[in-house]
Amino acid sequence: MNPEFYNQIWYVLVGVLLTGYAVLDGFDLGVGGLHLLARGDTERRIFFNSIGPFWDGNQVWLVTGGGALFAAFPHVYATAFSGFYVAFILLLFTLIFRGVSIHVRSLRPESKWRGFWDGAFSVSSLLASLLIGVALGNVAWGVPVQENFLYQGDLFAQIHPYTVLTGLLVVAMFLMHGAIYLVLKTEGELNARVRTWVRPSIIAFVILYVVTTMATLLYLPHMTEPFRNHPVLFLVPALTVLAIANIPREIHHEREFRAFLSSSVAMALMLALFGIGMFPELIHARPDPSLSMDIYNASSSQLTLKTMLIMAAIGMPLVLAYTFHIYRVFQGKVELDSMSY
Repeated sequence: MNPEFYNQIWYVLVGVLLTGYAVLDGFDLGVGGLHLLARGDTERRIFFNSIGPFWDGNQVWLVTGGGALFAAFPHVYATAFSGFYVAFILLLFTLIFRGVSIHVRSLRPESKWRGFWDGAFSVSSLLASLLIGVALGNVAWGVPVQENFLYQGDLFAQIHPYTVLTGLLVVAMFLMHGAIYLVLKTEGELNARVRTWVRPSIIAFVILYVVTTMATLLYLPHMTEPFRNHPVLFLVPALTVLAIANIPREIHHEREFRAFLSSSVAMALMLALFGIGMFPELIHARPDPSLSMDIYNASSSQLTLKTMLIMAAIGMPLVLAYTFHIYRVFQGKVELDSMSY
């Protein structure tokens, strides 16, 4: 077997895990971002309960993806978590605040108490989405990595126009995803009002997607090189455009489930574009690309990768089965009862 096979398969598997997190946790981050648009306590409780059975399970994909990155590409994990330490701590706090907000918000009836946790939930969701996008932008743009994978930079060096653009793109994408999801989970007057949020979120997402694509083509030539070398890969961006275009089409015909599927497929294809553009790099180095960290110079041993692949073959079906089961059990519209948040 080709000795590079295990490096390549783990590149794909880490990407699949992080894509699963983006698609699944993306809609509940989007719901959080839209949370303050709800009117009154009952509507906000409906929003909470629409994601209540899923949000913690969705984050399992992020934990698993991080664990896979640590085991398969430990040098990348070490450099990323040391270089982006402040940003990752901020992301961790936002995820903690979201979880705490969901659990404690309805424990007391006072409006000030609930208002505080409503605000914490919404702001944390938006900030988490922004930080995820900024992190992806930095990985693609490039960071100052020196020999021996030493990172030289700070938080302010990680914030520049391109990373802000990718951050806003992810925020818009999650808001669109969350709005479509809320249409599936609500009914009556609330459902009618939520439907009015879908179109503006789609427009914002499409505009930011086009601008980000143009910026990538102009300023990140290394991201387009795999497509120039292998023209068949242009099928991926073509399918991405079709999936995005199908979202408003399905919304127009009131086929919200298909719109949600199209949104999920579009997100997965966008991350596939990112992965293809980066391959085989995991962290692009600036100003010297020769110091970039890739799946070969920053990986674990072949024995480690092979052993982990056997474990993944056992564990991944269990994660998929649990995810399928929980979504099947809690399908349908949200109804509040004594057990609701």
